[in-house]
Amino acid sequence: MHFTDAERDSMLDALKEYARNYDSLRTINIPNSIPPAIMLNPLPVGFKFQTERRPMQLSEVTGVKRPKKLEDLSYYSVRELGELIRTKQITSTELTKLCIARLKKYDPMLHCVITLTEDSALKWAAEADVEISAGKYRGPLHGIPYGAKDLLAARGYKTTWGSAPYKDQVIDEDATVIKKLRDAGAILVAKTTMGELAWGDVWYGAMTRNPWDTSQGSSGSSAGSASAVSAGLLPFAIGTETWGSIVSPSTRCGTTGLRPTYGRVSRTGAMALSWSMDKIGPICRNVEDCAIVFDAIIGPDGVDQSLYDAPFNYTPSVDLSKLRIGYLKTDFEKDTSNTANNKVTLDKLRQLGFNLIPIELPKYPIDAMSFILSAEAAAAFDDLTRSNRDTLMVRQIKDAWPNVFRSSRFIPAVEYIQANRFRYMMIQDMARLMDSIDVYVSPPFEGNNLLLNNLTENPCVVLPNGFDSTGHPTSVTFVGRLFDEATVLTVAKAYQDGTEWNKRRPKGL
Repeated sequence: MHFTDAERDSMLDALKEYARNYDSLRTINIPNSIPPAIMLNPLPVGFKFQTERRPMQLSEVTGVKRPKKLEDLSYYSVRELGELIRTKQITSTELTKLCIARLKKYDPMLHCVITLTEDSALKWAAEADVEISAGKYRGPLHGIPYGAKDLLAARGYKTTWGSAPYKDQVIDEDATVIKKLRDAGAILVAKTTMGELAWGDVWYGAMTRNPWDTSQGSSGSSAGSASAVSAGLLPFAIGTETWGSIVSPSTRCGTTGLRPTYGRVSRTGAMALSWSMDKIGPICRNVEDCAIVFDAIIGPDGVDQSLYDAPFNYTPSVDLSKLRIGYLKTDFEKDTSNTANNKVTLDKLRQLGFNLIPIELPKYPIDAMSFILSAEAAAAFDDLTRSNRDTLMVRQIKDAWPNVFRSSRFIPAVEYIQANRFRYMMIQDMARLMDSIDVYVSPPFEGNNLLLNNLTENPCVVLPNGFDSTGHPTSVTFVGRLFDEATVLTVAKAYQDGTEWNKRRPKGL
């Protein structure tokens, strides 16, 4: 924009007044946990929630036996471990001790743990064993150990956010997700590493490593969660995604992850990075494990005002031929290192009886929208920047949070609001596309898919679809309609059941 001398002169008094107002507001302490009064509504015009609520249905598990070597349990699914605990073939204490031992053994190689919660974990495991022996079985997560990304508060333990300025921070509460999992009987055994303030795989202690290739980082920012599950150190872990932080490490480490719809899982007690984009979801060994964990953590908590009380009617038994499955034809046809695996994925889906429909996503300058995240993140860590404690952070390069926080202070409020108005248009257009299909399948990082559906808030399941020529896992994503995690999980499970990729193990682990 260009202004005349007279226009600039006219603005000067107002600008000085704004500066005085900013200084006045900066005297107020605003904790990271306080959200803006303006909240995202991800619902398109005319959206209606399902009204029917049905209990979650799970696949039958038969013939699961205690292995001769207890360590063989390391790669059992949550469903299988739950059945062994339910039938009293193993105890929660045995399983918890196994996970703790493996975490201690392999963390020096993988750097996937910030804090072991050993004492409380063994206490809760013993309590779970007493309850189960008394016939008080809570469900498929009862007695199952897990890890939580270290942006979730856990009473009595540090919550470091993976960042040097916060490495001694203790938040004296349990995040809602931790509470809900405790109510389901799950056992928190570790707070897993995360890229510093939820970017990448580098935290204040090290770089978290990929179990398939320890010369390589795990990607992030849910770095330790994906690395630990991939290495058989934990049956499942909790991750978060703002822009790829479940999809990317799950791809790199060969795990299965669910990024839910915005407004599904409470963020109370979680570090805020972007109030309009942050989402919490499970990282597991298979799709149905994701459904089990998701069912335990969803729903309002009376604190996080962004939540919706929507049903989750998961069932693995549906007529696949009646589902309309879109695929991003242009992205699948691109010549990439994963082209061959992507072609095999589409062939497998057709073999399974899916009706594949070529689709194109709305054409928008999606990358230009990324400053929505930058602006919100800069606000979330305003005090860090103004106190100059950002200089304590590990990564100080141009493409890292300290510089992003500083440069984002020059994003005009008008442009931020305009971008969110554009986002509203995107949500409507995406809803119209999803009205014509039930789910679509896509390569995770081609085109604008990943940022687009993190802005429109559609749920996504990411899972392995093979290995590249260097032996690293590759992945595919299934994207669903808002609040319809049940269908996208069902479709992803059908594909996964037709393959063996999720059952592969990293060598030496």
